[in-house]
Amino acid sequence: MRMVRYYLPAMGWIILILFLCTLPGKAIPTSGFLEMLHFDKVVHFFLFGGMVLLLAYGYYRHHGRIGAGMLTLIVTCVSAYGLAIEFIQKYLVANRSFDLWDFAADTAGAIAGALIFRFVGMRFLK
Repeated sequence: MRMVRYYLPAMGWIILILFLCTLPGKAIPTSGFLEMLHFDKVVHFFLFGGMVLLLAYGYYRHHGRIGAGMLTLIVTCVSAYGLAIEFIQKYLVANRSFDLWDFAADTAGAIAGALIFRFVGMRFLK
């Protein structure tokens, strides 16, 4: 039970992303200007990058170290979660669809989160 506390922020973040990504299409505000800038891709990038940071931090706090292999596994799992959400949107959420570019932004954010943790975050944790 003690180890779970390290992952609580990540679990909350994962649930928040699922909630936000499964809102019906009509519940999402639209703005022509933000759509032109593809702002939703920026949001996906930061949401999934943040998920990797939180999961990596929890793992590091629990085990005292984290290697490149574990970071790669976290990135792979977070990217797969993004892909699963796209299929959920396509088949289970009203007025939403599968967007390959959202998945690309999720994956890019996950990779960026791992790189930030590996080269910046771990320096602060030592």
